Amino acid sequence: MPHTMSRMGDVLAGFHAAWEFESDSVLIRFERGIRTPKLLQALGERRIPLEAIAAVTLTPGKRGTVVLHAEPRPGADPLMDAAAGQLKEGCDPYRLVLPAERETLAEYYADELREKLVADEDIRSDGYLVAPPEAPLQFKAYDGKASFDGRSVSFRWFWTGASSAKWKAGDKTFPVGDLSGVEWRSPELFEGHLRLLRRDAAAEQAGQADQDPAAVVFGLGYGPVHESLPFAASVLAAVRTAGPATGGQLRAEAASAGRRDPADIAERIRHLGELHQAGLVTDAEFTTKKAELLAEL
Repeated sequence: MPHTMSRMGDVLAGFHAAWEFESDSVLIRFERGIRTPKLLQALGERRIPLEAIAAVTLTPGKRGTVVLHAEPRPGADPLMDAAAGQLKEGCDPYRLVLPAERETLAEYYADELREKLVADEDIRSDGYLVAPPEAPLQFKAYDGKASFDGRSVSFRWFWTGASSAKWKAGDKTFPVGDLSGVEWRSPELFEGHLRLLRRDAAAEQAGQADQDPAAVVFGLGYGPVHESLPFAASVLAAVRTAGPATGGQLRAEAASAGRRDPADIAERIRHLGELHQAGLVTDAEFTTKKAELLAEL
């Protein structure tokens, strides 16, 4: 019986992933093997609507392989938007590497996909076509812990890594309605970080991420791609679908933060005292910040 994509369930298995072809989408399932890149393992599986695919190519790969590549349409996938071209080839979720002997079968599916691609003018969507990683999500950066519950992003600073500027600013919570986007710089590149971009044009954005309370910085072992990129993509998708936060939303977010652990407050006051003794915090700043921390008890 000849292959046909109108029959659901046809599967093309390659290294680290298998593509299941359906009438309106491609379901990509990633292996959890030790050689599978951690990002692909973290993604698990992804359903890619055909509307999200701009082009399909089949090219020779390395060491007797071929590569089937579905090129995502710009603005269709929050993960690829957040990555902004920084992913290594092996971590690209739209690449399927196959043994060269499957080239004929891969070419068949490539042709089938090309025939079903949707023209730009026929796409009607204000949001992302590919579903983002689901919240809640969190990861540890070098200078703080980042958390996202689907409504707001929270940064809780580590006294061992956060700059005095971030300690002065205190822990931060940003409702998605206050954000305009996310800037992700891979931890595998120089000065990796995740920065939240705010809607308020008047809000000052510090030039360096280690001085910006709206950013966390990465480092060796901190903010790895498989944790920080899905986080950035999830926030980016929420920002795209959210409008500016209302006063009621802001009050609800503030209330949801709850009260701090007394031991945590005591540790922060101790570190604040160290900054004060080192001359990094003025007397007035020390008094004001200490009062703010005590008020959280």
